[in-house]
Amino acid sequence: MLILIVASLLSGSDAQQKAATIAEGTASPETSSRPMSVTTAPARLVNGGPVFFRVTTSVPLRSLKGMWLGHKVAFDHGKGKAWFLLAAVSLETKPGPVPLTLEGTTDSGSTLEYRRNIFISGAKYPVVKLTVSKQFTEPNPQQQATIKQDQEIKHKMFSETSPEREWSGRFVPPVDAPVSDVFGTRRVFNGVTKSVHQGLDYRVPPATPVNAINSGTVILAQPLYFEGNCVTIDHGQGLLSLYLHLSELRVKVGEKVERNQQIGFSGATGRATGPHLHIAVRWQGVYLDPAVLLSLQLPAD
Repeated sequence: MLILIVASLLSGSDAQQKAATIAEGTASPETSSRPMSVTTAPARLVNGGPVFFRVTTSVPLRSLKGMWLGHKVAFDHGKGKAWFLLAAVSLETKPGPVPLTLEGTTDSGSTLEYRRNIFISGAKYPVVKLTVSKQFTEPNPQQQATIKQDQEIKHKMFSETSPEREWSGRFVPPVDAPVSDVFGTRRVFNGVTKSVHQGLDYRVPPATPVNAINSGTVILAQPLYFEGNCVTIDHGQGLLSLYLHLSELRVKVGEKVERNQQIGFSGATGRATGPHLHIAVRWQGVYLDPAVLLSLQLPAD
């Protein structure tokens, strides 16, 4: 089922994308007429999906920055004249062409500028109806105070992410288990639409070991009202992974972790209808589909 859903999210018209893709560039006299070339993975982008940009430049650069969907972005230098960035397309992004603008600085101080319109397709996401305890849909004043405190904790955490890249290579699943609910599902609790599912749910029994999907630094490891026992890992460049409803935590704030390192055990804490693992991935305030991220081939250097 997961394969079919992801495949539908990545579907689109080659003709539409080709027609909507426009590349423009300007360069100083020392450069070629085409200062940069850009490729994306996946090749077809959808709202709610990750995007990996790989940029090849006509001359060596000492820095490359740009703008993508209103976000300031800084690219990481790969080998030779290659630069790359892991970013996302928000769920709210409308289908159609959107601009990527780039500005590179050469070793001599000259500037390369580049603009390309990249086509975004619209994805279709499912709807599910759930019944949960009223304490999670109609919290009392004391519970509302707890929720407010949690919001302040999360706001502080989200505003203090590291600009330096810590992830390396492919992202891997946190558990070896089937997916029970996909990203983007509109969730109706007790007859009222309360949220859009911003991650993946894995069907695992209690006390299943949960591992980090890539290397990074733990910036949160504590219980929260809705999330239950929660771990958040900062992978750098605004990219975070969140692990919810854990029964036990095995890491502390400030701890460096490696890909596949155990960080806790699955459970049913917080707003959960039963034992499972919920994982979310967030980039600069935008939640993205972890399933697509886990399918991408990414550089290890």
